[in-house]
Amino acid sequence: MTHSILPDYSVTASFATENAEDSSDDDLDSLPEAFPSAADGLLSEASLPGAASSGGAGVGAPLSATLPESLAGERLDKALAQCFPEYSRSRLQAWVEDGRVTLDGEAAKVRQKVAGGEAVLITPAALPEQLAFAPEPVPLEAVYEDATLAVFNKPAGLVVHPAAGNWSGTLLNGLLYRYGQAAADLPRAGIVHRLDKETSGLMVVARTLVAQTDLVRQLQARTVKRHYAALVWGRPPQRTVVDAPIGRDPRERTRMAVVPGQGGKPARTRVVTVASAEWEGSPVSLVLCSLDTGRTHQIRVHLSHLGHSLLGDPLYKPRHKRPVLPGEFARQALHAWRLGLIHPDDGRFAHWQAPLPDDLRQLMTTLGLDFDFSTLPDSLDDFFPA
Repeated sequence: MTHSILPDYSVTASFATENAEDSSDDDLDSLPEAFPSAADGLLSEASLPGAASSGGAGVGAPLSATLPESLAGERLDKALAQCFPEYSRSRLQAWVEDGRVTLDGEAAKVRQKVAGGEAVLITPAALPEQLAFAPEPVPLEAVYEDATLAVFNKPAGLVVHPAAGNWSGTLLNGLLYRYGQAAADLPRAGIVHRLDKETSGLMVVARTLVAQTDLVRQLQARTVKRHYAALVWGRPPQRTVVDAPIGRDPRERTRMAVVPGQGGKPARTRVVTVASAEWEGSPVSLVLCSLDTGRTHQIRVHLSHLGHSLLGDPLYKPRHKRPVLPGEFARQALHAWRLGLIHPDDGRFAHWQAPLPDDLRQLMTTLGLDFDFSTLPDSLDDFFPA
């Protein structure tokens, strides 16, 4: 039996509306709203979506009605749609097919005709979103873990937070399973930033409310060091800074874009090209990126704006036709390979690294790209352009 034990995590519209294709990449825009005092957000169980169903796994509060005589002769599904207009006809049909609807105590059928006057009882199935914030044994790779925080190496394909299209199997579900009530007592189970579904790499998660407050403030102050490796089309400048505001693309609202004027928020990405090669006549490069801000899809948008879209990116495609990638590589070639921050407990700066995942390493080998990450200094402050 699944019981709801969590506070309400749907604290911001921007977080709550991430979709299956593109959750926000280090989206810090909504952090002030997500943690207005960095100490609230612990709401009662009754505030959770689906709290009414916590008494039984997958069961909502019963619905009952008496069918009006005026509906005599109508098919049951049509009659139900008129009696319960707050639910879609397809959902009502599904409940009938699942045996969740009775007429005068007898199991109902979708196409049966009604006589009018029957007593209808519906036992609704809980909606997927009502069961979203439940512990699940999602495999998580911990790079570092103590009583205050944990750093995970997120694989490509893992969604960070439940939302439309991905109500289960997310990082948040895995955190609830791994840490139990301690995670349930934290807003968003301790999550303070995100990566796109198909972006791999490092994420920090708080394990206490004090640590979560501290990490959110570090992210807002831009003192968290976030470094990415990306494979791109073309040969970008060896060292460059992209300082261009990002906002919703006015021509295609599912995308972000460089938007001049008041339509965009300040965004700054520092880029260093460390290797280049050619694939079937088209140049390709490995670039390292450092984020000074954390806008939605920032690296993908800025590199596309430069004319150097990420390999495999389905949303920010190159302006010109490019050759098919080897092995049918089909995700944006982006990996959060290094993360640094001030530890909330002792004030020491700490950093962690995650090697490129197998799919990116294999892609680099096939493309003829080579770079030894171990040659990079511990401090990257002077490595990236100012």
